[in-house]
Amino acid sequence: MPPMVRSVPSREGDSAAPRPWSLEGEPVLIQAIGAVLPAALAVALSPFPLIGIVLILAGPQGRRNGLLFTAGWIAGLGIVATLVVVVFGGADDPESPSSAIADWGRVLAGVALIVLGARTWWQRPRAGNEAAKPRWMASLDDVSALRALFLGALLSGANPKNIVLTASAATSIVEAGAQNGDLAVAVTVFVLVGSCTVLGAVIIHLAGGRRAESFLDGVRQFMITNSAVITAMVLLLLGANILGDGLTGLGR
Repeated sequence: MPPMVRSVPSREGDSAAPRPWSLEGEPVLIQAIGAVLPAALAVALSPFPLIGIVLILAGPQGRRNGLLFTAGWIAGLGIVATLVVVVFGGADDPESPSSAIADWGRVLAGVALIVLGARTWWQRPRAGNEAAKPRWMASLDDVSALRALFLGALLSGANPKNIVLTASAATSIVEAGAQNGDLAVAVTVFVLVGSCTVLGAVIIHLAGGRRAESFLDGVRQFMITNSAVITAMVLLLLGANILGDGLTGLGR
């Protein structure tokens, strides 16, 4: 079903200009942005990209590589979101096959995130045990420019958790009825919010210089120590939310 259209007066006051509105009476863009914020924050709160960018910024070519890592991260999220929008372009019609596929996809994604969250919680380091660092973090302080760019894109666009969250967010944008400019703005908001921690680390490094190093290192240590707990909580909460949305859609 296409989005409802409500006419609003133009600036001249003598004609009416169509403006897309949702079925609930809210502008489509606002509804689309509101729908993607939880998934975007879940992407942003992932510990490993933040740990990675801090390690890269601490290297001898930290400024250059940090900017390249961030560019790769943003590009990865944007590409995945765009692909989902193209694939599920008809999901705003509840009777369309795309809508049913999207709802079943949410159910499966929600269950997968809940299982992954429970597994992460179960395997978290117990008190007194140090969290193991992933292998890819071993040489980030001296990474090449190309690898920094590739690693940013890989961690955002090829990360299974991020793929699920990005797909859910992009599908929500389509289901809200966002089109053309509204669609582009909603996807951009998702990518920027999902990148806010990585962007924030780079901005702090560029603005604070050496004074920011101790702060960022403290953030890195905190994320390494609590990465399993943070990841588990985010996965469980978002998984339950996505599963609920999928079941609601199937019940329509």
